[in-house]
Amino acid sequence: MQLSSLLQRFNEPETLKMAKLGRELRAKGVDVIDLSLGEPDFDTPQHIKDAAVKAIQDNWSHYTPVPGFLDLREAVCTKLKRDNGLDYKPENIVVSTGAKQSLANAILALVDENDEVIIPTPYWVTYSELVKIARGRVVEIKTAARDGFKITPQQLEAAITPHTNVFLFSSPCNPSGAVYTREELEGLVNVFRKYPNITILSDEIYEYINFVGKHESIAQFEDIRDRVVIINGLSKGFAMTGWRLGYIAASPEIAKACEKLQGQFTSGTCSITQKAAVTALTTDLRPTEEMVEEFARRRKRVLELVSEIPGIECSAPDGAFYIFPDISAWYGKSDGQTVIHTSGDFCMYLLNTAHVSSVMGEAFGDPQCVRFSFANSMEKIEEAWSRIKVALAKLK
Repeated sequence: MQLSSLLQRFNEPETLKMAKLGRELRAKGVDVIDLSLGEPDFDTPQHIKDAAVKAIQDNWSHYTPVPGFLDLREAVCTKLKRDNGLDYKPENIVVSTGAKQSLANAILALVDENDEVIIPTPYWVTYSELVKIARGRVVEIKTAARDGFKITPQQLEAAITPHTNVFLFSSPCNPSGAVYTREELEGLVNVFRKYPNITILSDEIYEYINFVGKHESIAQFEDIRDRVVIINGLSKGFAMTGWRLGYIAASPEIAKACEKLQGQFTSGTCSITQKAAVTALTTDLRPTEEMVEEFARRRKRVLELVSEIPGIECSAPDGAFYIFPDISAWYGKSDGQTVIHTSGDFCMYLLNTAHVSSVMGEAFGDPQCVRFSFANSMEKIEEAWSRIKVALAKLK
C-alpha cells in the first residue's frame, strides 16, 4: 500500500503524543500526573449544559448550515461587540468543529505553495504543521523570555519578504503565556500598514485567561481589520473542549472561502453544541471568571514551586495556563542511565522517572524550554512538582 506524500509533510502533535504516552503508562497501573494537555480541568457550566439538553428535547438534531446557525453567528457578533468593542455581522462569521479547524480553514484558504507565513516562536504546535500541509514556508521570529516572548516591530519588518503572505500569532500565547498590550500591537500594525498584502491570523482562544488586564485584539485597528482573521472558540474560556466549537471573524471574502473549504470537509458543526454555544456566549460569564481566578491561584503556587528547583529559569506567564521555563541547564546531566541532551529527553525522563507528563519545547519552536500546564488540581500540581524536584535531584 502506498500512502499519500502529504503525510510526510507534517508531524503528529507532540501535545497529543505525550498525552498518549501518559495514557499507556496509566494502563500499566502507573500513577501519571498530566501536565501536558491544554485542557481546563473544570466541568462545563450548568447553564450551558441545560441549554444543550433543551436543544436535544427541542429536536435540534438535523444538519446545520455550513457557516453555523444564524442565531449563533449573531451571538458571536454580540460577544465581539461586548468584550472587544468590534463590529461584525453574521456574514463575517464561520463556525467550525473547534478552533483548530477554524485555523486550518483560514490557512488553507490563504496559503499557496511557497508562500511565507511569519510565526513568532514559541508557537502552538499545530501552526507550523498546517502551513506545511498547505505547502507554505514557515518563517520563524525568535523571541526570548527577557522580552516577554514578544516580537518587536523591527523584528517583524526584518522578517517580511516579497513572498510573505500571512502573519500568525496568539495572544495570550500558548505556550509562553505572553500577552500583547495595545501599544505593542499598534507597533506591529504600523509595520503591517506598509504591507497591504499580508493577512494577520490572530488566535485569541485564551482571551479570557488573562492575569494582567483587559484583552486587546489586533482587530481593533479599523484600517487593517479586513486583513485580520480572529480565531476563537469555547474550549478554554468555557471548559468546553469536548464540545468542539470554534469560529472565525473575518472579511466576507475570507469567510466565504473558509465556508467553501468546510463544506467539503465537515459541513456544519454539531447542532446541539451550537445551541449551547449561544447560551455560553451571551449569558453569565461568572463561571468563566471563577475558573480564571482559580487559574491565577495555581499560577502563583506553580511559580513558587518552580523557584525552589535549581536549574529551571521561569518567567511568570501573563495569560493562558502554562509555564514555559528554560531547562537547558540540565543538558549534559545524567542519573547514570539516562543523559539529558534535549528538551525531549528531559520530558521523557520526567515521564519515566517522576511519572509527570509535559511537552518538549522543540514542538513549539524553542528547544531550550518545556511546557508545563497548570490546568490540574492544586493537589495534583503540588504532587507533580514534588516528584519533579526529587527526579531532577538524581541528575548530576
